Amino acid sequence: MAAKKTEPANRAEKGILIVDDHPMIRLGMAALIASDPSLAVCGEASTCQGALHAIPRCKPDLVIVDIELEGADGLELIKDMKVHYPKLPALVLSMHDESLYAERALRAGARGYMTKQQPGDMVLMAIRRVLNGEVYLSEKTQVRLADKIFGNPTPSTDSRLGALTDRELTVFRLIGQGQGTRQIAQRLHLSIKTIESYREHIKQKLTLESGTELARHATLWVETGRTN
Repeated sequence: MAAKKTEPANRAEKGILIVDDHPMIRLGMAALIASDPSLAVCGEASTCQGALHAIPRCKPDLVIVDIELEGADGLELIKDMKVHYPKLPALVLSMHDESLYAERALRAGARGYMTKQQPGDMVLMAIRRVLNGEVYLSEKTQVRLADKIFGNPTPSTDSRLGALTDRELTVFRLIGQGQGTRQIAQRLHLSIKTIESYREHIKQKLTLESGTELARHATLWVETGRTN
């Protein structure tokens, strides 16, 4: 899908670029942003490439990014933004568990992370904080990261998943969504051989014996947030 551009009525408003592959989510986010007179949607995109094309055209003050995009995912987009637009902040708004993705998003260059389950007023508050130069994380994530820094990491049932690279975690998620090797290769614009290599690395890191066991664990994680 080509990026959609919408000019803010008043450039005193802060322009927001929404990057999400679900049209209804973009529509809902646009309505929420429009409820704040200090904010305006300056563009929309459904892919990483579409977002990178939209940024120089609509010149946003903030990009709201979903993790799950067609092709390269949201983390890859944030890494690209950090290289090409280092002063442009990104706020991740995702359905995925913050205990696994929030730290990855910050390492990639995001200025905040929140889940789509949060109420609208909390989303607007996070947007304002990031626009104000602050970092937004839930209190639970702040405590978890502080514990990690001070050598008292919070136990996690999915601690082994933390050993996966960002790309390996993406492949693991897509396996859990029922996609085969060829489908994943097409979606991520990678070779089948590369995806097979990722699958082997994931099995080794999660100490899984077979592709069937990998698929079972991945499906369980996608459906319940647990791997066993």
